[in-house]
Amino acid sequence: MRAPKILRRGVWRYLSDRDILVAAFVTAVVFAASLGLVYAAHLGRVCWLAARAPARAAGRRAMLIFGRRLVSDQPEADFVGRLARGRADAFAGFADRVLVLGGYSGGSISEAEAGRRWLQAEGWPETVPLQLEQASVDSLENLRHARELLRERSDDALPPVWLVTSRYHLARCLYLARRLGFDAEPLAAEERLPLGRRYVTRLLMEAGYLMWIDTGMRWAALTGNRRMATRIS
Repeated sequence: MRAPKILRRGVWRYLSDRDILVAAFVTAVVFAASLGLVYAAHLGRVCWLAARAPARAAGRRAMLIFGRRLVSDQPEADFVGRLARGRADAFAGFADRVLVLGGYSGGSISEAEAGRRWLQAEGWPETVPLQLEQASVDSLENLRHARELLRERSDDALPPVWLVTSRYHLARCLYLARRLGFDAEPLAAEERLPLGRRYVTRLLMEAGYLMWIDTGMRWAALTGNRRMATRIS
């Protein structure tokens, strides 16, 4: 019997992986042993970047626009915000090329394809190449596949990139991108940090994800678990 859809997407899809479960256990131990202080540090990091990240590009780079689960094959509000930010900065001349990221999340089209359709309908600058990454189901895979698409050969240098996503999502994406070798800078979809209940919940969740990932990587380094370390390298 297949697992429910929610367990086949995002971080949940890794719950059958022994290394990931070990990382989750170690993270729980660290949380308890530190009386939550390590989590609080990660939450501070997530909130600081969410509040301070620019909403306007400050130079010309390749641009990665992160997708999000579709609603009736259409981008939902957060995804539309990301697309609108990328579109505005592409028209302003700050994008060498743009990759829209996101595979299939239960709809008949990929997140990236839905994003492309939205951008084309709103108008897109003909001088800026627009490319789709449709093979991923989470942020780590987004970045891995984008890394392949941005290089003609595996030993080519990666171009500097803007990471365009919602403010709550920036810290995790930046952490992963820099571990994967990107010269990456954050670019927030929203003009300023929203503080509604839904957004605060997202910030709290992202701090948990980031603590889980970072603790797992530190545990891998401490124990010499190369298999685990190479997941984000």
